[in-house]
Amino acid sequence: MEAAYLDAAAAFAEDTAVTHLTIRDPAIAGFINFGLEAPIDGHGLSGLFPSDLTGYHDGAQVGLSTGLELLRAMLRDSGAWCRLEVEGRFFLHVGYDQYMYIGSTESCEQAVARTRALGLFPQRLDMSPCDPSFDEPGEQRCADDAFWAELTDLVNRHGSVLLEEGYVTNASRWCRLDATNISIVRAGLTPRARLLVWPDLCTDVAAVLRAVPREGLIELVWENQDEYITSFLADDEDHAQLPAQLARARAAMILPMTVDERSPLLAGVLPDDDGVLRARWTP
Repeated sequence: MEAAYLDAAAAFAEDTAVTHLTIRDPAIAGFINFGLEAPIDGHGLSGLFPSDLTGYHDGAQVGLSTGLELLRAMLRDSGAWCRLEVEGRFFLHVGYDQYMYIGSTESCEQAVARTRALGLFPQRLDMSPCDPSFDEPGEQRCADDAFWAELTDLVNRHGSVLLEEGYVTNASRWCRLDATNISIVRAGLTPRARLLVWPDLCTDVAAVLRAVPREGLIELVWENQDEYITSFLADDEDHAQLPAQLARARAAMILPMTVDERSPLLAGVLPDDDGVLRARWTP
């Protein structure tokens, strides 16, 4: 079945003269999985991208063979998901129901016949249920020069702040910004990343633990002895284990998960090099 799906996708790409695909809206499985299967180590991306997922970002172009391997990972529910597109011409989507949706500006009669010959049953639809127009709308701010000027002012006033770089959905990188490293950090950010700016961590870890609510989901951000900053989600069942987990933490912070309470100091989305904001997600 998997081989038939991949063969059908390749046939539609060939009929549309597609040799490369653009990754849009990339995600990896997080606190909630995409489907019924638990994610595997590496989210099905091992061998396609480095362990730090360099090259797996919104707007990245990949060859058709890599695109088909990404399609395989989604069909297997390995823990990665994205839209694969050629703007205005072609797309490959996989829904949460594991159905595959293909769009093309061409009639693709040979691909339709090939799909039937593979034992699959192509059905015409008006649009894909994974079309980005169905995504929840939200406001975006471009992380342009004005954004960075405001961020620099925050650093000057606070001394240091935390920058959360959301390079794919459900994954972030954290770093501490001060007056010495803003330009260096800016130059190394993942294209089209979502940026959230937070107050710096609290060095009184015991006080942070005392502030953990009795119930509910929280995000705990903490810094280890090697000055590496990371975060994880904790629900009611995890709260009792937090003191042991943070026993060697240098600093920490609790972030609420509700939209009304989750208020960063600053938020934006990186534009492309030409200054145009093309990423579809919101901060």
